[in-house]
Amino acid sequence: MIKFDRQRLIFGLFVLVLIVTTELVTARLKLPAWPAYGVWVLFFIEQMNARKAPHILVGAAAGIGLVLLAPLAIGLLAPLFGAEWGRLVYILLAVYAIVAFGEMVPLVLNNYAFLYFTLGGLALQTPDANPYVWVFMALAGGGLLIAGTILTGKIMGALASAGNKQHG
Repeated sequence: MIKFDRQRLIFGLFVLVLIVTTELVTARLKLPAWPAYGVWVLFFIEQMNARKAPHILVGAAAGIGLVLLAPLAIGLLAPLFGAEWGRLVYILLAVYAIVAFGEMVPLVLNNYAFLYFTLGGLALQTPDANPYVWVFMALAGGGLLIAGTILTGKIMGALASAGNKQHG
């Protein structure tokens, strides 16, 4: 039998408020919401563990940073390998750095960086792609969504605690 968790149902409403707010603000400012939402989803995947937030935020920025570095690196590699192979060599080097050095610099080179490097590469194909805006949105927008989620959790905890005291 399905058991409804009142706290979870209320928390879900707070999440919807954060989505509506994000959509209205990003639409008004003509900013892409996907980098912020990506950070937020990763935070949920990490069980809303606040200690993981810096790794998610920095990793997202590092992955987009690798996308920003791509034109320069590919330009340097193209004379050696040709444009197509220069691009592939850069991708291989970037992914290798993330995987091979991730344990040495886990705050920067991590699975989140890998994800944002991949998504950023795909997003470059969209009109008006601007990786600098993506970094801003991942850090500021994603950071605000994480902060809003943490705050919501604290409010929900305080309400639950107050409710238990009344009934206890």
